[in-house]
Amino acid sequence: MDPNREKAPPEEVCETNFESEVLKSKRPVLVAFLAPWSRPCHILDATLVEVARACAERARVVRVNADDNPELSMLYEIQSIPTLLYFIGGVMRARIVGTASKEAVLARMASAVYGDGLAAPSPEGEK
Repeated sequence: MDPNREKAPPEEVCETNFESEVLKSKRPVLVAFLAPWSRPCHILDATLVEVARACAERARVVRVNADDNPELSMLYEIQSIPTLLYFIGGVMRARIVGTASKEAVLARMASAVYGDGLAAPSPEGEK
């Protein structure tokens, strides 16, 4: 991969395609509920691109504009933004509220399912 190539941001999903893009996805999906006016959301943008790059073969990263999709925000009880939800097989398995580092997001994703392969195995870790 060319490191100088600009990385496209994670795809945006909405109420009309959330079911097909997230709930019926064959791969796990990290959903970021964001708002364009939120400074913490802007800070998290770079992290989302890094997370998407780190787990591109194993999971998807998508965005939801919380203001434009109020029914999704209510359904998943989004009370603060940014909020990250991690779905596996259409089931929400993890939640992070607020900003987080790439390492923290990847660790939370990996802990959602034991042995999911998203985090690099440690030499002294269990099999």
